[in-house]
Amino acid sequence: MLELRFIRENLDLVLEKMRFRGMDTAGIEKFTEIDRQRRETLSEVEGLRNKRKTASQEIGRLKKKGENADPLMAQMREVGERIKELESGLQRIENDLDDIVMEIPNLASDSIPFGKDDSDNVEIRKWGEIPQFPFTPKAHFELGEEQDTIDFERAAKLSGARFALLKGFAARLERALINFMLDLHTQAHGYREVLPPFLVNTETMTATGQLPKFAEDLFKTRVSDRDLWLIPTAEVPVTNIHRDETLAEKELPVKYCAYTPCFRSEAGSYGKDTRGLIRQHQFDKVELVKFTTPESSEAELEGLLADAEKVLQLLELPYRVVILCSGDLGFSATKTYDIEVWMPAQNKYREISSCSNFLDFQARRGSIRYRPREGNKSKLVHTINGSGLAVGRTLAAIFENCQREDGTIEVPEVLKPYFENRFA
Repeated sequence: MLELRFIRENLDLVLEKMRFRGMDTAGIEKFTEIDRQRRETLSEVEGLRNKRKTASQEIGRLKKKGENADPLMAQMREVGERIKELESGLQRIENDLDDIVMEIPNLASDSIPFGKDDSDNVEIRKWGEIPQFPFTPKAHFELGEEQDTIDFERAAKLSGARFALLKGFAARLERALINFMLDLHTQAHGYREVLPPFLVNTETMTATGQLPKFAEDLFKTRVSDRDLWLIPTAEVPVTNIHRDETLAEKELPVKYCAYTPCFRSEAGSYGKDTRGLIRQHQFDKVELVKFTTPESSEAELEGLLADAEKVLQLLELPYRVVILCSGDLGFSATKTYDIEVWMPAQNKYREISSCSNFLDFQARRGSIRYRPREGNKSKLVHTINGSGLAVGRTLAAIFENCQREDGTIEVPEVLKPYFENRFA
C-alpha cells in the first residue's frame, strides 16, 4: 500500500495515476474530507486529554488542601464521556480511511505505455523460430485426449470444470518440468529453493495485495476458528517469509524459488479458455521472488525476467516479451513484463509468465525492511517476483510445438535426463 502521508501530500498524483490505469476514482476522492475529519477529531481528543490531565492535577491539589473538588470532577466526567464518544467516532473514521487506502493501487511506472487492456501491451522482443508443420497442428487438449494422457472428463467427475487429470507421459512431463525449473533456478541462477505452506492466513494474503480487493478470485476454507486461504501463487507465502522482519543490506538481494500448486476461482473469466490447461482452478507453477534495495530493484527485475526467459530458451520454445500497458497492470505492481509462448494450434502467443516490480508497496503492507550498511534507520525493501514458469502452460506449449504427425510428443533435449529410467 501507499504511505498515508504520501497520499495526503500527493493526492492529485495518486488520482492521476489511477485514471492512467483506467480506474474509477470516485471513492478515493472522499479521502481529503475523511482525512480532515480524522485530524480534527484527533486534535479535539488530544486537547481534551490534556485538559483532563491538567484537571487531574488540580483535583489532587484541591483535595490535598481540603477544598471542594466536586464541580471540577463532575466537569471531567463530562469530558471523559466526550472523549469516549470522539474515540468511537475516530475509530470509524480511521476504518473508513484504511478502506480507502487499501483500495489504492501502486503507482504505475512512468516507463510503461498507456492503454486500456492487453491489446495495448507493447512487444519488446521475440525469441525463437515459429515451427512449421507439414500437417495441421492440433491443440494440446486434443493431443492429450487422443493419447489418453490428459483426461478432462474424469477430472470433472472428481472436481468439476476447469480441472485436469494428467496420466502417464503428461504426468511424467509435468514432474520433469518442475524438477528442471527448480534445478535451473537454484543451480544456475542462484535462487534458494523453499517449499512453503499452500494454505495461508488472512494477514499473509493482505500483505501481498490479494486481500481485500480480490477475495472473489480466491478459494477459502475454515479450520476450527480461523480462515485459511488456498494460495493463488507462491508469491503470497514466499513474500511473507520475511513479514515483520528487518534484513541486513549485506544479505540483499535475497532470492527464492518455490514450486507450489496454485488455486484460483477465475472469477470473471466465464467462457474464456474453457478447454485445455490454459485457465484452470488448480495448476502448478515455479515462482521466483526477490527482496532487494530500492537502488537495484529495476536491475533485479530485468535479471529475473532473463532467468524466466532462459527456461523457454533451453526448452527451445518460441516466445515474445511484452510490457504491460497501464490498463492491464496488476493492482500491486508498478511495472510488469509478460512472457508469452507461441501456441501453434491457436496461432498466437499466450502468457506463460508475469515478472513484476512492486517497489515498496508489498513491503509496507508486510513491514519488510532492511538495515542499510551505513546509518541506523531501517528502510522498506523492494519486492520483485515472476513465474519461472507456469508449469501446465509450459506442458501445453511443449505438446503443441513438439507434436509429431502421429500425435506423439518429442521430448525437448534438455528434459531427456529427467526421463531416464534410473531404477531399471
